[in-house]
Amino acid sequence: MNLLDFVVLFGSIIGISAYGMWNTRNRKDLNSYLKGRGQTPWFAIGLSVMATQASAITFLSTPGQGYLGGLSFLQIYFGVPLALIIIAAVFLPIFCRLNVYTAYEFLEKRFDAKTRLLGAGLFLLQRGLGAGLTIYAPAIVLTTVFGWPLDPTIISCGVLVIIYTVMGGSDAVTVTQKYQLAIIFAGMITAACLLVSKLPADLNFGDTLKLAGGFNKLNAVSFSPSIQERYTFWSGLVGGTFLMLSYFGTDQSQVQRYISGSSLRESRLGLLFNAVCKIPMQFCILFLGVLIFVFYQFEQPPLFFDSNSSRYLLQHQADSKLMAFQSSFNLAHRQERQQLEIWVQARHKGDRAGANSGFAAALAAQQESERIRLAASKELAAKAPVAKANDADYVFITFILQQLPHGVIGLLVAAFFAAALSSKAAELNALGASTSIDIYRHIKPDASDGQCLAATRWFTVLWGIIAICFALYAHLVENLIQAVNILGSIFYGVMLGLFLVAFFIRRVGGTAIFWAALAAQLLVFVLYAKLTISYLWYPLIGCAACVLFSLILQSAPGNNRKNIKEHAS
Repeated sequence: MNLLDFVVLFGSIIGISAYGMWNTRNRKDLNSYLKGRGQTPWFAIGLSVMATQASAITFLSTPGQGYLGGLSFLQIYFGVPLALIIIAAVFLPIFCRLNVYTAYEFLEKRFDAKTRLLGAGLFLLQRGLGAGLTIYAPAIVLTTVFGWPLDPTIISCGVLVIIYTVMGGSDAVTVTQKYQLAIIFAGMITAACLLVSKLPADLNFGDTLKLAGGFNKLNAVSFSPSIQERYTFWSGLVGGTFLMLSYFGTDQSQVQRYISGSSLRESRLGLLFNAVCKIPMQFCILFLGVLIFVFYQFEQPPLFFDSNSSRYLLQHQADSKLMAFQSSFNLAHRQERQQLEIWVQARHKGDRAGANSGFAAALAAQQESERIRLAASKELAAKAPVAKANDADYVFITFILQQLPHGVIGLLVAAFFAAALSSKAAELNALGASTSIDIYRHIKPDASDGQCLAATRWFTVLWGIIAICFALYAHLVENLIQAVNILGSIFYGVMLGLFLVAFFIRRVGGTAIFWAALAAQLLVFVLYAKLTISYLWYPLIGCAACVLFSLILQSAPGNNRKNIKEHAS
């Protein structure tokens, strides 16, 4: 990066952060700090919901997922439109009518205090851990760009976001997210245009799609009935609907965004905006990764995109075994590129046989280069476990730094930081709010609004520190975008079960649903440890188990009378 990149980067981030803190400098009371002024229009709600869900992980890791696995990851979002329509129709009116600060206040009104604490506790546990992953993402960018050590970089990123969030509250998150998204989309569109311009001149769009399809990168939908296959149409539509229904409907980081609307209509429009835009947005980000894959079929890729692994190779060039892997990998790629050039020429001449022969040879060479890369990764892991290759999270940032012009590099790095600030601030704000309102006020019911506001700020700091600690171990996960969804899938189903019982099964009381939720969560933990099914099925399993167990427990002798007393009181 040069001076122009730094000007673009720091000008964007500091300018937006300063604007957010200045614009919300008068938020001194608890209501405006947690929910804003209640004047947020639908488009701001829609952008805020999108920005909270689309963290730096989305824009950093998803192109890498597209590079390695193609478009199949898109299937996880098939349930988003249906989930958001259900939330707009059922969840949102209840939250607005009760005028709650957190979603879990409703659980106490419907059941009892212990059920509210359980719902809040599940949210705090999984979102507190997930927040660590969103700190890890921008740290990857900084370590790759500047070569800084990872752990101090993680701590620095976390402290920056804590300060920004504590000072501004909910409105600081909302008023800045539209500008952060503007930077994000400007950066992604610029990167896509420059990427297309860098593809070989004789490779037209049809050739690009044909090549990507030949390498199985365009298989966006699989109708396989196997529950072991991670991403299928069925797991995305059914399991994905439960995952997204849980996330958007019961996760305080999202609920806090749309209950701040100026009216029920504005909040609904904001949710429906996301129902329409979410899948196309994710498709474009994944397709960007597919285009990067095509680009690197004609341009020599690194043996490892992971900066730690690449740095280790540079520092140990005397290691003959690793260097042999590097040489073999480069040779296999040159052979692949030569065959692809033959394929392009034969395809343009209408020589079908020559094109088929060239592509078959290119595919074999690509498979050989992948075999070499995997073998080198195992060798590297044995010699330097810290330098574990985790390429999906580094593909896009490596492409940016090596292939794009200065100024654009600064813009893209700024985009990652904008995404990190927007989602991380929303998460910490929600964690602080839930801890203060759902736990602190329960322990100290006579606390004034001023005391709750001070407690919210301190709890925000505490959760920021916890997230930093978890982020220090995030390098152990296979891929950030998948890790976030796996973590949510383990917890979200039971949280959704709590709310569905509360909404629709009036005869179930607090004691039955409390123990049912604990049993269902334990079941999910056991199944996840023992089974190899797609993680997208766990929200459905957790939700169904919670509902079923609550009905069974409520039907036990004596519980119906207890439920009548609970409702009467």
